[in-house]
Amino acid sequence: MSETQSQKLTYLKALNEKILVFDGAMGTNLQKQKLTAEHFGGERTFGCNDYLVITYPQAVEKVHRSFLEAGVDVIETCTFRSNRLTLGEYGLADQVSRINETAAQLARGLADEYSTPDHPRFVAGSIGPSGKLPSINDPELSNITFDELSDLFREQAEALIRGGVDLLLIETSQDILEVKAAITGLQKAFTITGVQLPIQAQVTLDTTGRMLLGSDISAVLAILEKMPVDVLGLNCSTGPDYMREPIRYLGEHSSLPVSCIPNAGLPLNIDGQAVYPLEPEPFAQTLFEYAQKYGVRVVGGCCGTTAEHLKLLVEKIEGLQPSPRPAPLPPRLASGIQAQPMRQEPPPFFIAERLNTQGSRIFKKMVLENDFESILTLAQQQVENGAHALDLCVALTERADEEKTMIRLIKTLSPVIRLPLVIDTTEIDVLEAALKTAPGRCLINSTHLEGGRQKADRVFKLAKQYNAAVIVLTIDEQGMAKTAERKLEVAQRIYDIAVNEHGLTADDLVFDDLTFTLATGSDEFASSALETLKGIRLIKDQLPGVLTSLGVSNVSFGLAANARSVVNSVMLYHAVQAGLDMAIVNPAAITPYADIPADERELAEDLLFNRRADALQRLIEHFQVAAPSENQKHNLQETLAVMTPAERLRWKIVHRSNEDLEKDIDLLLAQEERGSSVNDRAVQVLNQVLLPAMKEVGDRFGSGELILPFVLQSAEVMKKAVSYLEKFLERQEGVSKGKLVLATVYGDVHDIGKNLVKTILSNNGYTVVDLGKQVPAETIISKAVEENADAIGLSALLVSTSKQMPLIVNELQRRGLKFPVLVGGAAINQRFGRRILKTENGDFYAPGVFYCKDAFEGLSTMEALGDEEKSAALREKTWREALFEFSQEISVSSNNNDAQEKTVPPAAQIPVPPSWGVHVVKNMPLEIIFEHLALNELFRLSWGAKNTHGHEWEVLQAEYDARLEKMKKEALLEGWLKPQGVYGYWPAQSDGNELILYDPASLTATPHEITRFTFPRQPGGKFLCLADYFASKESGKMDVVALQVVTVGESATRRFERLQAANDYTEAYFTHGLAVQTAEATADYLHRHIRRELGLPEGQGKRYSWGYPAIPDLHDHAKVFDLLPARQELGMDLTTAWQLVPEQSTAAIILHHPEASYFTIGETRLDQLLRE
Repeated sequence: MSETQSQKLTYLKALNEKILVFDGAMGTNLQKQKLTAEHFGGERTFGCNDYLVITYPQAVEKVHRSFLEAGVDVIETCTFRSNRLTLGEYGLADQVSRINETAAQLARGLADEYSTPDHPRFVAGSIGPSGKLPSINDPELSNITFDELSDLFREQAEALIRGGVDLLLIETSQDILEVKAAITGLQKAFTITGVQLPIQAQVTLDTTGRMLLGSDISAVLAILEKMPVDVLGLNCSTGPDYMREPIRYLGEHSSLPVSCIPNAGLPLNIDGQAVYPLEPEPFAQTLFEYAQKYGVRVVGGCCGTTAEHLKLLVEKIEGLQPSPRPAPLPPRLASGIQAQPMRQEPPPFFIAERLNTQGSRIFKKMVLENDFESILTLAQQQVENGAHALDLCVALTERADEEKTMIRLIKTLSPVIRLPLVIDTTEIDVLEAALKTAPGRCLINSTHLEGGRQKADRVFKLAKQYNAAVIVLTIDEQGMAKTAERKLEVAQRIYDIAVNEHGLTADDLVFDDLTFTLATGSDEFASSALETLKGIRLIKDQLPGVLTSLGVSNVSFGLAANARSVVNSVMLYHAVQAGLDMAIVNPAAITPYADIPADERELAEDLLFNRRADALQRLIEHFQVAAPSENQKHNLQETLAVMTPAERLRWKIVHRSNEDLEKDIDLLLAQEERGSSVNDRAVQVLNQVLLPAMKEVGDRFGSGELILPFVLQSAEVMKKAVSYLEKFLERQEGVSKGKLVLATVYGDVHDIGKNLVKTILSNNGYTVVDLGKQVPAETIISKAVEENADAIGLSALLVSTSKQMPLIVNELQRRGLKFPVLVGGAAINQRFGRRILKTENGDFYAPGVFYCKDAFEGLSTMEALGDEEKSAALREKTWREALFEFSQEISVSSNNNDAQEKTVPPAAQIPVPPSWGVHVVKNMPLEIIFEHLALNELFRLSWGAKNTHGHEWEVLQAEYDARLEKMKKEALLEGWLKPQGVYGYWPAQSDGNELILYDPASLTATPHEITRFTFPRQPGGKFLCLADYFASKESGKMDVVALQVVTVGESATRRFERLQAANDYTEAYFTHGLAVQTAEATADYLHRHIRRELGLPEGQGKRYSWGYPAIPDLHDHAKVFDLLPARQELGMDLTTAWQLVPEQSTAAIILHHPEASYFTIGETRLDQLLRE
């Protein structure tokens, strides 16, 4: 055992020390030897390459030696098809052990022959696919069980281990469920042989970035990362180019080392033979790039690669050091198709509950009738309603075939439904069968300690084995925990068992601290909802990393249906505020908290928070009196009746009502003042009513006020309105004015904005190729090439998915394609569009990237692109704006910039700080901070008065003055603005465009560098760079630099969010503006303090913030946070895009040089924004 542990450690140690190079194609290089049937042992086994290790091992040895001579680190055994099923095609099923063991011994001997102390060579036992597809329900391709597959791979692995391999390589996998079976089989082989080896698992993706049955790379990572795998990657199928996006994803997100072993390009069929066209140089260069840029640790070649490919790859890789792996992604579940974050933004994660025989009569009837077609339709409805996962329960008292039914249900859903599955069963056998059937990463519902820990131990063991997450109920031998403290006590005990004994991680656990019905009126449960909310907070606080869930509707069980809807909705709202991550509830039965009448909210909260002894009685009476829902409907009708048609139509979209939409549109179209023609009026309705309505929906979703299901419902209303309005839009017939390939980017399921663009462009003479939503980058690019498109249009609602846009622009640039790109959606703005114009290599994307705020701007952009003169002007304007954003000229090369002599003379005097290092400033006096407010920026920029002038401005200014005084008093009284900061001084010197900061403690000896900031140089004029204002390294003088970070605290954010949730958008707007400007005032206050400490005269000591022209790159915020304790002392953080959190914060560098300038033409930031 110790020897095998040493083998494993040797391989993994080598993996940590260098980038390992695997060999190339076995099959390609055997074919080159033009072997005959005789070499293969006769006609029956002709073509079985793996059998050559028995019949003609010289051929295999020749291939191995060619790659070892090329300098590779790892050779693979010639056993890709050496499992019982595939060997059976040649009548060799009984030769599995002999072939695998012999192949391993052959490779082992050669690897040892070529090994040296400085360059050990390793042997990977190649394990290819079985040819079966267990995830689907095909009578031929799926006629094998998980256990049979597992045993198939167990048998092969045992023989490879006996033959002396260093690791086991699962490769070219096409069904993710088969990979899970293979891993399980390999674990069994380790147990039987007593030998534990590393496992490297590699899947194969097509040109769209998916496995054969649709699994994307996010699903692959979520499903396999926590299984006993040591390396994860891709091989075969395509050349390295088509692997770029999935390799980037793995490189950025996989905590495991990543492997990339592609073919020598996509094969060409020439004279009936597969010819791989990619030459050694581009093949090796691309893999070198992947290792350097994406941190790939294992590279090599698959089909079509020769010793020449690998020799060049070895040469390029030599000396390249492995990059550290990133931290794991936040917890995810996965279907067999894609991953789903377990923490949704905004929360909660909705678990749909309608596919449950215990809770749905409709579903139960379908199951009893074996109506799986209707079940699939029901599941799809849950997807459309905004669910994030599907709870599956098929237990019946009427029959005892739960396991068989569960397997059939999963087989029905898995190939079609993109959502992960929640396995809801009390039977361990059913649970294990489900985990062996579901290709994705499931959530188990549920376990507890009611009958002791025996059952929980079995559940946790299965969760660990099959990489599932688990819902855990706060129940132990004493029963259901009722108080928050007891809930925490039970949770802590279960956590200890699951994490410390079974090896699960905190984010594998989802604690449901249970709620009880309040409909009984029992004093025992009167405070139960309050205890549940307290329990959520306690569990999240005391058990960091765990998630929480709740079966929300239990709280109202027994109440009337109309009362239940309100109570459930209010309970869900407060549970989310308490930190709830997941809710088992029907989203269609939930009402947004802000949409519930205030009196009904109060009734529900009186009951939930036990604020009144008669709370239950009052709630029951309210919902019994004269059918309250009818009264509400009548009141609503009265409210709508007094609205204008435009106000009414907007209200219906925001509040998800499609009643009489057509009537309102007809009324608007009849208003002649909206335009001279019906088409003009229809365009105005789209532009001035429908689009602003959906923007409001998007804003409310972004603020957390609306959950995803409500956004989707509003989108449906919008679709209906647009569909009706299309009848009145004049479609321009004849020759197409241009072709646009349009898509919602990958990961984004929202397409209402994209659909509007399609409608407007199609009705104005353009051909629109609509690829739909969730479209991978490769699909978009390939379709644009195929269609010879004039432009590409990309839409994204979410910030997280908008990251796909620069990836697509970079890939277009890399391939030398010339498609202009139009970008839009709620997640992005004009600044985003400008910034992604600049590609990874530093050049601008010549065809252009154009931000379009709405469908009509998209139309005007397409029209401009179709006119040579207008197109050139538009590109020039976009480039000019981007240049301003980056403070550089594209026409001036970086070499020219570097060649410019510094125009800044050295400072006559370098100030001495009172002390080196960090200083913390808590509780700055808010009254004094207010004296530093820039009122012009507050009123005109943050409070929106930039276009107000003359007498109108005088009136508004007086109103704003009064409002500001009122808000100042509130802030001082309530304490929601808390100015605080950290700053520090460091010794520094310039080195070209870089500023070096030193450890102050090292100044008495050789200065020790602790970090560097790289600043851009002005492209013209004086060619200024911030580094120029510091003494150079060559001067021998030591300079000083100051850094500061300030914030007004998280309370301002919470106040803003609270006002948004209460629909007080006006007050929220002014709150946000004042908070932002108070943060700027705090920065100015601390800046003045630093200037005083350095003894600088008035006007000297400029302050520069990241994100502005002189230093546009926000990445440096991470370095600032490394130097200043903003996290520890101020409770701040950085987003993944290096933005400051809370938003009302700033970070800056202070330069003492008397000639420091802001590199602008004299405009203030306000002037710049007003000009934009």
